[in-house]
Order: sequence, then C-alpha cells, then structure tokens
Amino acid sequence: MKLKLKKHWTTGWTISRKLNMAFLRDTDKLNKFKIALSNKSQAFHDLLNGEGTTMESNWKGIKEAISHEILGHKKHHHKEWITVDTLDKIQERRNKKTAINTSRTRAEKAKAQTEYTEVNKQVKRSIRIDKRKYLEDLATKAEKAAREGNMRELYDITKKLSGNHSKPERPVKSKEDKVITSIEEQRNRWVEHFKELLNRPAPLNPLNIEAAPTDLPISVGPPTWPSDKSRVAKHQDQTTSQQRH
Repeated sequence: MKLKLKKHWTTGWTISRKLNMAFLRDTDKLNKFKIALSNKSQAFHDLLNGEGTTMESNWKGIKEAISHEILGHKKHHHKEWITVDTLDKIQERRNKKTAINTSRTRAEKAKAQTEYTEVNKQVKRSIRIDKRKYLEDLATKAEKAAREGNMRELYDITKKLSGNHSKPERPVKSKEDKVITSIEEQRNRWVEHFKELLNRPAPLNPLNIEAAPTDLPISVGPPTWPSDKSRVAKHQDQTTSQQRH
C-alpha cells in the first residue's frame, strides 16, 4: 500500500479578517479600548526614536495589535440589531456546547447539558428582546421620516420592515448562450421562448381515456337554497331531538 500526503494548494494571497466592531457599542469594551490606547502612547513615542521607523507605520502596528486584543475578529455573521450582551450569551452557549462534546462521564455530560439548555433559553429570550426593540426603533424612525416628508428614508425603512429584498435580475441569453442587451431583442427572445414552449405539436401516441360506463348521480343544475319553511322545520326537528336526549 502506498501513502501519499494530501496537497494543500495556496492562492498566494490571504483573506483579510474583519474586526468585531460591534463590541465598540459596549461602554465597558469601549473604555477598555481607550485605556489600552493611552497605555501604549509611551511605547509609541519610544518606537519613534528607533531607526528606520515612521509615525504612520508604528501607529498602524499598535492600532492593529490593540484592535486584535480588545475587539477580536468576526467568527460568525450576526444581524445588525443583536446587542453585545446577546453576543456574549451566544459565546457562552458555544462554550457550553463544547463542554458537552468534551465531557468524559455521564454525570459531566448531564450537568453540561442542563447548563446549555438554560443558556440557550437566555439566548433566545435576549434575541427576541433585541429584535423587538430594533423593530420599534425602525417604526419610530419611519414615523419621523413620514412627518418630515423624507420619502427616501421612509422607503428604506419600510423595505427593512417588510423584509422584501428583490433578487438580482438574470441576463437574457440567446440560443447561442450570448447575453442580449437590447430591450427589443429581449422581448423577441421571450416571445420565441414561449411560442416553442406552448405551441408544441400533438403527441404521436395520444392517451386513450375511456368514458365512464354510467353517468354518476350528480346534479349539474343551478344551486337552490332551502325555503324558510324547510329551514324552520329542520330547526324544530333538531330542537325536539336534543330535548329528548
């Protein structure tokens, strides 16, 4: 048996990872970020005294290092209305899930499962609260835009509330798989397409569907409504039957 190592192809470039800027909405993390910047100010001035260094390059390196340390990178795509507190709960739920998978005994797994269930309830509850607040804020902004006559903002907010996102149009192509740009040629292509689709020749072997041997006892006449006398008599019969029982 021959074993071969799997080849790992590289494209020669790396994908830039986005910083988790949502954490800056949290006051505690924002203050921590500012404190870290102020603490690095002295180190920044010391770096300027070195050889072959510039202010821009040193400041960029310090800023990136602090951003990676305090904010971290985005690992998942979250909605814009999810708050930092909910993101912390989501991370806690992720940690509980890892604890379940790494449990060695049944007791540890049962305990981790109970903790995960509780945290999962908190996450769902927090997401509902965040979304409700987000929709209420959008409704307030829509009312303000309507009062001020800002139709553009009102349209954007209404589109967000309705969740109506139009899909991008696909190009019309000819039979030769070439894109058609002219409006008139596109219409002619659609006409040609539906003519070929709908005006097909009759089948060579048509289906032989035999008629029913006897007519079914179904009334095909116009519908009739019962008269007032028959409705009263039917109601009296039902009342008498209920009294007997």
